[in-house]
Amino acid sequence: MPRPVILTVDDDPGVSRAVARDLRREYGEYHRIVRADSGEAALEALRDLALRGEQVAVMLADQRMPRMTGVEFLERAMDIFPRARRVLLTAYADTEAAITAINVVDLDHYLLKPWDPPEEKLYPVVDQLLEAWRRAPDRPTTETRIVGHRWSARSYELRDLLARNQVPFRFHLAEDPEGHRLLEAAGLDGARLPVVVTGEGRALVDPTDAEVAQEAGLATHAVEQLYDLAVVGGGPGGLGAAVYGGSEGLRTVLVESVATGGQAGTSSRIENYLGFPDGVSGAQLTDRARRQAVKFGVEILTTRTVTGLASRGGVRVLTFDDGSEIAAHAVVLATGVSYRTLEVPGLTELAGLGVYYGAATTEAPSCTGETVYVVGGANSAGQAAMNFSRYAERVVMLVRGPSLQASMSQYLIEQIEAVESIEVRTCTEVVGAAGDEHLEKLTLRDRNTGDEQVVDAQWLFVFIGAEPRTDWLDGVVARDDRGFVLSGPDLPPAPDSRGPSGWEPDRDPFHLETSLPGVFAVGDVRGGSVKRVASAVGEGAMAVSLVHRWLENR
Repeated sequence: MPRPVILTVDDDPGVSRAVARDLRREYGEYHRIVRADSGEAALEALRDLALRGEQVAVMLADQRMPRMTGVEFLERAMDIFPRARRVLLTAYADTEAAITAINVVDLDHYLLKPWDPPEEKLYPVVDQLLEAWRRAPDRPTTETRIVGHRWSARSYELRDLLARNQVPFRFHLAEDPEGHRLLEAAGLDGARLPVVVTGEGRALVDPTDAEVAQEAGLATHAVEQLYDLAVVGGGPGGLGAAVYGGSEGLRTVLVESVATGGQAGTSSRIENYLGFPDGVSGAQLTDRARRQAVKFGVEILTTRTVTGLASRGGVRVLTFDDGSEIAAHAVVLATGVSYRTLEVPGLTELAGLGVYYGAATTEAPSCTGETVYVVGGANSAGQAAMNFSRYAERVVMLVRGPSLQASMSQYLIEQIEAVESIEVRTCTEVVGAAGDEHLEKLTLRDRNTGDEQVVDAQWLFVFIGAEPRTDWLDGVVARDDRGFVLSGPDLPPAPDSRGPSGWEPDRDPFHLETSLPGVFAVGDVRGGSVKRVASAVGEGAMAVSLVHRWLENR
């Protein structure tokens, strides 16, 4: 933890050195002494300290400085470190200024120059001020901080990115005192938001995901050019393949466009996963799997989007959205699926402004005391409803079908029925939405009667259907009519030959192998897969054994 700072500011170099020397001699072991030669330089130093999340315990400022007096400096410094103790260095003739400072800047003490001997005139004063400060210090932080507007889609996206990547952060509204303080410390007027302040104190204005990930210490660029195994997608299937690949000695890289864990990583509670009788959150499971992969030497790239796959010689080449490439002897596709969007008038414009696709776990605490609407009747929707019920006054599940039994696990149905604040409205769909800067109204329709109802709503979370993220594979591997990747026995055979059309090896495709030899599909992206975490992890492990067979028989 950085040592708390004692700041001195005096335009006289001799006086500045003397006071810093005396302070360093007595307090240097446990405090950092920072000195400045003008009020402007001192304010700049304070802004840097604030951005880095450091603490300032005491500020000593000379009154008679050109361009900015000590009182003026302390008044402005209060906005940056309001709880730092303030001392004015004055001459005997400046008593009136000291009295003014007591009223204007809540001065803690004024000290007449010279202060010799410091043991009698300086140290007792500073000791008292440090003791008072310790009882209510500024809280140091090395967390990433985001300053933005409450109803901002981009602010939400950055919060979601950091939360899903297990990066500690705090979100501050631009109009709140702490948000205002951070913007002022960065020298920004808040015209462009969001602003991300890193743990080292760098202020990034409306940054890209990759910039934020890099500043947070996440790897975004590959170290090698050639790997034994490249895994595309960091959900349960991808993490399973990465862990087994790394543990068996394959040079493995995992590429994820947002965050490891996929949809499972956003689940508030998974209670039917083998070995966790009390349940486990998706974030916990993802964090353990990620750390396990890293332990086995897997390289994990975050915020990297793969846009192309090709066979080049004896390797498979992945192309990223920035045009760069990596190659691997084998590839596992584990890109999962995304929730379908609701094609409802007025809803598209409100995405991220009260309308969210997926669990959006960062938003749950903000729903305290309010009504939350959840669209969907599968496990993901049920888990989200249970999580939101911990905060919201009321959770309304909107289900198109006549019941939950056809799409949700029985244990989850029983849990929902036991929570009084959760209401399940079956045969109901959303047909309209409205709002200026954020969601304000929803129009609901009863599918049996056709009756419509307009309700007040600020929060809508959508969990409907599943669309595979495979457009980038068009013409590269065989897919079904919904875009899911076909593999093994599901591949359409070519007439009078082994394997599918265009298949070259003198063998049938392995069970999880796609129409491109050496490329395998696991988890939700694979046609015919079981949409469960355990099955995805199992397929990931199985794929690695098939990768070994592929490498041995090339």
